[in-house]
This record gives sequence, C-alpha cells and structure tokens, in this order.
Amino acid sequence: MKLHILAVGGTIDKVYFDALSDYKIGPPAAAEILQRINVNFDYDVSQVISKDSLDMTDADREEILAAVQAHPAKHVIITHGTDTMVDTGQVLKQALGKTVVIMGAMQPAIMKLTDADFNLGVAVAAVQALPEGVYLCMSGRIYDIDRVAKNRSESQFQDL
Repeated sequence: MKLHILAVGGTIDKVYFDALSDYKIGPPAAAEILQRINVNFDYDVSQVISKDSLDMTDADREEILAAVQAHPAKHVIITHGTDTMVDTGQVLKQALGKTVVIMGAMQPAIMKLTDADFNLGVAVAAVQALPEGVYLCMSGRIYDIDRVAKNRSESQFQDL
C-alpha cells in the first residue's frame, strides 16, 4: 500500500510565535510524526494549501478534490482544520475509487499535549481497513462523513 497524505493547513500544522497567539501554518506535521515513529509503509506527503479551515473557500475545496483525484494513490489521508473538515469531506465524496480519511488536531502537533499523533495513527489504520468512501477520524473514532458534526462546546466530534 502506498499512502498519500495531503496537508491543507489547520491547527495540526500551526506554529505559534508569541503569547498573543500570532501563528502561521507551518510545514506538514504528518511528515515529522511518521518519520519520528519509523512507520513500515510507503507514503508521501504533499501540501496543497495552508489555511485555517475557517478561511477555506469552495475554490479551496475544489483544489483539494483535484489534488486527491490527480494522485494515483487509492488511500489518502487529509490533514485539515477541524472547523470545516466535514464541509470538505462532502466535496471529497466525488473522489471515486479512493478511501479518503480526513483528520486533524485540537492542539497543534508541536505542542506537548497534542492529539495529532494519536489522530494520525487512527487515520492510518482506518484508511487501510475501510472500504472506498470518505471518513473523518478524530479522538479515537471513525465517522461516516454524512453523520458527524463538531461540537465546539465539548471540543469533540459527535454522531448525528
């Protein structure tokens, strides 16, 4: 299996500069995480856009879809900001013949108490085991993209 990881920004890739929360979207955290844990599978990581998901547009989502469709890999993980990953997932349902798992983190990957490593690990397992389609992996759960929503007050995703 060759796994393609597509980074599009979001909290997982944020790098903070000061106590006033000035940040930028840094390089894809997934590349560093997978290298650090010495995974035993082939993968590549590419970055398409670098935005907080609240700033994403319909055109950005179409660009993500085009990148997924253009890559020959059948297994794709997209690292994405949590606020609009469900919206992007709806667009990605057009990517036929692929298993796409969207994941992110509530805390940046560079922070000590991040959920990024765990969420990426669940996504790697899920993309290998699931049938074709679009899924969301967060907090140890795998969700159908049509039956999930973010509950901001609980800082988690929940079934609809």
